[in-house]
Amino acid sequence: MSSGTTEVLTIGHSTHSWARFIALLRQAHVTAIADVRSTPYSRYFPHFNRDELSAELRRDGISYVFLGKELGGRPNEHRFYCEGVADYESMAGTPDFTVGLDRVINGARKYRIALMCSERDPLDCHRCLLVGRALSQRGVRVSHVLDDGCIVAHAAIEDRLLKLSGWNADDLFAPRPERLAAAYRERARKVAFAEPRADRATS
Repeated sequence: MSSGTTEVLTIGHSTHSWARFIALLRQAHVTAIADVRSTPYSRYFPHFNRDELSAELRRDGISYVFLGKELGGRPNEHRFYCEGVADYESMAGTPDFTVGLDRVINGARKYRIALMCSERDPLDCHRCLLVGRALSQRGVRVSHVLDDGCIVAHAAIEDRLLKLSGWNADDLFAPRPERLAAAYRERARKVAFAEPRADRATS
C-alpha cells in the first residue's frame, strides 16, 4: 500500500505543563504518540518520563509507543558518529531505522500519530532533521506542531532551514535538493547529540 496520503505529525514536549501539552495534542487531534527519545526521561519535567507519560496519555485516550531504539537520536555504536557527533545520514541507513519508519507509517493508517521528542523547535531536533526528513522522502506528509499550536508543513520548515543556513538563494549550479542536503548536514552538525569526550578518547 502506498504511503502517499499518510500524514504524521511531530511535537516537542519542551517545558510544557501537562495541561498545555495535552491541549496541544487535542487541538491537533492526535490519537497516538510515538516517543522517539533515546532516553525517555526528563529530569525537570517528570510528567514526561516514559511510565508517567504513557499512563497519563492512556487516561486521556491517547495510545503510546516507545520507538527510541529504532528512531532515537543518540546511537550507542561509535560507528554512527562523525568527529564525535551523531551522523544522521549513517543512522538513516540502518535496518532498525527502516523498521521504525515502517512501524510509524503502518501505525499512521490507523492513528493520527505525533512523533514526540523534547526540543521545542523542530530544527533543533532529530525528529525533524532525521526522522521527519526520512518519512517525507518516503512520501509521507509530515507536519510539525509548534508551541503556539500552529501546524506547519515540513516543506515550510525546510524553507526556514534553507534560509537559516544561507542556502535559500536560487543557484543554477545547485538545485534545491542539493542545497537542502547541505543545509540538513550543516544543521545536524550543530544540533545532533555529541559523544562525551571520554567516550571519544577511548573509542
